[in-house]
Amino acid sequence: MTTLFAQKSDVPYTRQHIDADDIAAVTTVLRSDWLTTGPKIDEFEEHVAAYCGTKFTVAVSSATAGLHAALRALGVGPGDRVWTSPNSFVASANCALYCGATVDFVDIDPTTYNLSAHELDKKLAAAEKTRSLPKAIVTVHYGGQPCDLEAIAALTQPHGIHVIEDASHALGATYRGEPVGACRFSDATIFSFQATKSIAAGEGGMVATNREEIANGVRLFRGHGITREPQHMTAVHKDEPWRYEQIDLGFNYRMTDIQAALASSQLAKLDAFVRRRRELAARYDEAFENVTLQLPHRDTKSASAWHLYPIHVLGNDRKRLRRHLYDELSRHGIQSQVHFMPIHTQPYYRRLGFRDGDFPAAERYYQGALSLPLFFDLEETDQDRVIDVVRSVVVRR
Repeated sequence: MTTLFAQKSDVPYTRQHIDADDIAAVTTVLRSDWLTTGPKIDEFEEHVAAYCGTKFTVAVSSATAGLHAALRALGVGPGDRVWTSPNSFVASANCALYCGATVDFVDIDPTTYNLSAHELDKKLAAAEKTRSLPKAIVTVHYGGQPCDLEAIAALTQPHGIHVIEDASHALGATYRGEPVGACRFSDATIFSFQATKSIAAGEGGMVATNREEIANGVRLFRGHGITREPQHMTAVHKDEPWRYEQIDLGFNYRMTDIQAALASSQLAKLDAFVRRRRELAARYDEAFENVTLQLPHRDTKSASAWHLYPIHVLGNDRKRLRRHLYDELSRHGIQSQVHFMPIHTQPYYRRLGFRDGDFPAAERYYQGALSLPLFFDLEETDQDRVIDVVRSVVVRR
């Protein structure tokens, strides 16, 4: 690799790719009669359903909204329990609290960084004895790498526990030869279209499911709980064609046509986006083959969408070395990020009773985790700058 430390131009850890087709798609909507709740929403939902091979898709304002709405559609409420991974953004747990449910966590697999099926098995056995089983599990495809859905389904199905896939990182990933979102082993899958994700709509999310009652529930919930469908109204007034009724308490979780048009244009390029991310990830793998780092796991049953390239600094001194590496990258104009501070260690969750040591694998991973730049437009010369800094800081094997 060529050493390029003298260059000071910033290398972000991620950046969206917007081209002329994306701009034209948005401009077309801006010149149309519909900026929101218009035809582009339906088109985008159909495109995602076709891509994932799922029966129903419902566009929402964010993946957080999708997680909330999906749990609500499954009847999660006060008195229920929801388990998720501590190695995720806080939305994976917050969505259960929004429903009035109690949140708990299942520790991660130290190799994949995803929710551990082994730990889930142990926790379910203990919960069964105390009659404290969860109503739902929100499993997270961390960094774009699918978790072991089949194993999780095998453990949860005998108990009637719902499984929601938080696939905010994983649009474009595959599991057992099928796109993430096919929902073969889950009740619903949630995607994110926030600016850093596989495709960018600025903000936005999608609920994919093969269960019509979940799709209908999410659709109602995203629009204030209001329906215009006569068959769902408490009273039908044929002389009032404008009539609508609020039949449930919902939220304004709607996506705009502007976002949907941009996302549809981006979706047409998704395979190219993921393919390039995989090429860049392979370059990192090769460059760090003889460096004392734990590299992202590559599972033979799945293919990651490579939303992140998270390295893990090893050794008893990993916290100090991770900070030194972060500072050195920054000094050379390279941005990196840490994903994630374990949810249970956040101040809000500490007030709910969680403590250090509750989920040691997630805590240990956090101490050495660092996400390196990875995005479609990352130039190989800039990636070489990243590689050179990392190799200069981390001891070689």
